[in-house]
Amino acid sequence: MNVTEPGTADRTALPKLTRTMVQGSIGSILVVAGSLGIGWLASVSPLNRMPLLISLRTESWGVIASTAAMTIGCWIMFRAWLRLGQKLRGWPEGSLAAVRRACWAWGLPLLACVPIFSRDVFAYIGQGRLVEAGHDPYQQGISTISNWFQLGTDTMWSESTTPYGPLFLNVEHLVMMIAGDNPDLAIILFRLAAYAGVVLCMVYTPKLAALHGVSGAKATWITVANPLFLISFIASAHNDALMVGLAVAGTYFAATGRGIRGVLLITASIGIKPITMVLLPFIGLLWAGPGASWLRRFVYWAYTAAIGLGLMVVIGYVNGYGLGWLTVMLTTGTGYSVYSPIGILINFLHGTLGPLGLETSWVLPTLKLIGRLASVAIVLLLMFKGSHGHIVQRMVLAFAALVVLSPVIHPWYLLWLLPFFAASGIRDDWQTIWVYFTVAFFIAYGVADQLFVWQFLGDIKPLLQQLATFISWAFMAYLAFFDPKTRLIFVEFWKTLRLPRRFRFGKAG
Repeated sequence: MNVTEPGTADRTALPKLTRTMVQGSIGSILVVAGSLGIGWLASVSPLNRMPLLISLRTESWGVIASTAAMTIGCWIMFRAWLRLGQKLRGWPEGSLAAVRRACWAWGLPLLACVPIFSRDVFAYIGQGRLVEAGHDPYQQGISTISNWFQLGTDTMWSESTTPYGPLFLNVEHLVMMIAGDNPDLAIILFRLAAYAGVVLCMVYTPKLAALHGVSGAKATWITVANPLFLISFIASAHNDALMVGLAVAGTYFAATGRGIRGVLLITASIGIKPITMVLLPFIGLLWAGPGASWLRRFVYWAYTAAIGLGLMVVIGYVNGYGLGWLTVMLTTGTGYSVYSPIGILINFLHGTLGPLGLETSWVLPTLKLIGRLASVAIVLLLMFKGSHGHIVQRMVLAFAALVVLSPVIHPWYLLWLLPFFAASGIRDDWQTIWVYFTVAFFIAYGVADQLFVWQFLGDIKPLLQQLATFISWAFMAYLAFFDPKTRLIFVEFWKTLRLPRRFRFGKAG
C-alpha cells in the first residue's frame, strides 16, 4: 500500500469520482439552502428583511421545507463520503489529491451557510464586544454590554465567563473591530478563521499519517472530508477548527524534530481553547526524540512547559487578562450531556435514587470530580509508559480520556480527536464502522437539536425535530440495508465478524 501521495501522482488507477463529487456538492448546497430558513441569525441582521428569507423563516411551509432540505443535504453528504471511501479503497496513487478536491467541493459552499448545529459564533461576537468595551471576559458575561440579546447570543450563556484562551480573545477583538455593528460580517470573518483550521488539518493530517505508515488519503478522508467535520467546523464556524488545526500542525513538527516550532503551534492552539494543554507533555516526548533517556525526557518536558506555559502567561498579561484563562479552564462546565458516559450514569442514578426519596444533589459534582481525577490518572499513566513509537497514539488516548470522562460532550468534541486517531491508524474493521456510527449519530442529533424557529409559530418546533429525526433514521436504514452500493460496506463488515479479531489499537493499511 502506498502511504505517500506525490504531487505528480499517476491518476490512471483512480475510479471515476465525478458523480460522487457532484453528489456531495449537491448535499452541501442543500444544507446551505435549508439553513436560510432554520439557521441562526441575529435579530438585527439585515438578512431578516429579505423577502425570501421572511417567507422561509416566518411561514410554516418555509421552516418545514428548510428543515427537510438541510437534513436531506446532510445525509447526501454522508452518502457521498461513504462512496468516496468505498471507491478509493486501497488508496492508490492520486487518492490524496482526489480527497482534497472533495474537501474543497463539499466545504466551500458551506462558507455561505447561516449558522447551524450551534450558535456559539454569536457568543464570539458578544465576547469580542466585551473586549472592545474594555471588559474582562474572564470576569464578566455578555449581558453586561448593551444590545447583547439582539446580536444572537444564547440566553443560557449571557452571564457566563468565556471558556476560550487569551489568543482567541484577540481574534474576537480584531473581528469586531473590522465588523463593527454588522453581525453577518462578523460571522463570515469567524468562519474564515475556522476555515483556516480546516485547511491546516487538510495539509498536516496526511503528513502526520505518513509518519505512522498510514495512507494520508485515508486519514484525510476520515477527518476532513467527513460531513460532520465540514458542517461543524465551517457551517457552525466553531473556533475548535483553528484549535485542532494548530494542534495537528504542531504535533507534526514536533514529530519531525522541529520541537520549538511544534511547541509554538501547540501553544497557539492552547491560546484558542486551553483543553489542548493535555498535548504538551507528549509534544515534549516527541521533541526529545527516539529512545530518549528519562533524564532527557524530563529536560524536554521542562523546555516544553517553559516555552508553552511561559508564552501563555505573557499573552495573558499583555492583553490584560492575566491567568483568567486558567481559572476558567479549571472551573468551567456546570451541566452534562445526556449521551456522555457520565451523563448516562447521572441519569441512571437520578432515576434510581429519586423515586426512593434519596438525595441526588451530590451526583453531578461527585461524578464530575471522579471523571477529572480518572482522566488525570490516565494522562499520567500514558505519559510515563510506552515506547517512543506510540507517542501520538498515547497522546490521543490521553486527549480522549479528558473528553470521554467529561460530563459535557458536544458533537464537535469528537472532531478534536479524529485527526490524531486517523493519522495514527484506524483499521478497516469495527474501528471504521464505529467512526461511521458515531458520525451518523451526531449528524442525526445535530439536525434535530438546534433549529431556529420564531416563537409565534407555536408548537411547530417539536414537529420539525420529529421530521428531522424521521428523515435521519430513514436515510440510515436505507444506506445500511437497501442502497445497492453502501449496503455492501456493512455486509462485508458482518462477514468479518465471523473471523477472530484482535481488538487492539493498531495501524490501518
